[in-house]
Amino acid sequence: MLGNEGLHRIAGVRDSREVQARLPIIQPDLVLLDLHMPHLDGKAVLRQVLHYAAGTYLPVLVLTADASRHARETALANGARDFLTKPIDLTETTLRVANLLETRQLYNTLRPNPASAEVTSTGEMRERIDSVLDQASLHPVFQRIADLADLTTVGYEALARFDEPHERGPAGWFADAFTVGRGVELEWLAAQAALASLPSMPAECFLAVNMSPATILHVQEAQLCDPDLCPRVVVELTEHVPIEDYAVVHAAFDEVRRHGARLAADDLGAGYAGFRHLIALEPDIIKLDISLVSSIIPNRGARALARALVAFATDVGATIVAEGVETADELQALVDLGVPWAQGYHLGRPGSVFS
Repeated sequence: MLGNEGLHRIAGVRDSREVQARLPIIQPDLVLLDLHMPHLDGKAVLRQVLHYAAGTYLPVLVLTADASRHARETALANGARDFLTKPIDLTETTLRVANLLETRQLYNTLRPNPASAEVTSTGEMRERIDSVLDQASLHPVFQRIADLADLTTVGYEALARFDEPHERGPAGWFADAFTVGRGVELEWLAAQAALASLPSMPAECFLAVNMSPATILHVQEAQLCDPDLCPRVVVELTEHVPIEDYAVVHAAFDEVRRHGARLAADDLGAGYAGFRHLIALEPDIIKLDISLVSSIIPNRGARALARALVAFATDVGATIVAEGVETADELQALVDLGVPWAQGYHLGRPGSVFS
């Protein structure tokens, strides 16, 4: 099934007792694992996989006929990254596999290269993050979001830039912050710095700020912005980790949503995002990831997925935003697919002023 969908280098191990010896030979990017097998069960094999992958990101997708809540919770608690029950749906499985592979690629891209620089200790990392938090040594830049009907600006996405360089760019600062347990504080600081610019932004435009699920829970404890400004605020939920409890996310966001703030599902086409995620999250805005947008012209499957997401958004009353538009051809392809809004270098680079 996966081979027919264009995936390569697929290796199968039918005897669970052979997995441990085969892992260093196969060197997998993803492991698909059953739970109930002769000899070693899936839980024991999962421990072997995680031991082999210690210090790296090797996603495990459990495929099982056991649809019980206990089986799901046990698998995820023991290190599985995703969980699907049989009978297997081709489209759903292919999307989940692609999402996990893209997440692994992102991890490898952001992971520091120990051969190129001295590995920073956790203590040093914490000191650097604390310094950024204490001195608020970051500032926002803004990338415009355009209506593709007439190319007018409908809003801006705020992106954080730091006073000190990081070998992995701005994303590296946030990755380090979550590593030392200060990720929520850093995301909140970045959001507040961006929202301080909202009164000077054109009144007809909205401002989007990025938050992880953990940071959205902080909205219950601290005021995100003046309630009068909420109708011009969009919170983009970054989805490189799965949401375990959507009800908690909804409860945390409920008050600002009642005041008019909107919720956006970010990274569609990357991370863990999929149709089930969208149904559970109920976003007001759906953002197509750059990896999907860049594939729209050469890849028929990418066009089909984008078309399906446009139709889904129309049915549920959400709006699609395509990210990472870099060429006129990509822009025209999105217009042809019925995508209403977009952003990217072709439409405007991030800047310190609203333009």
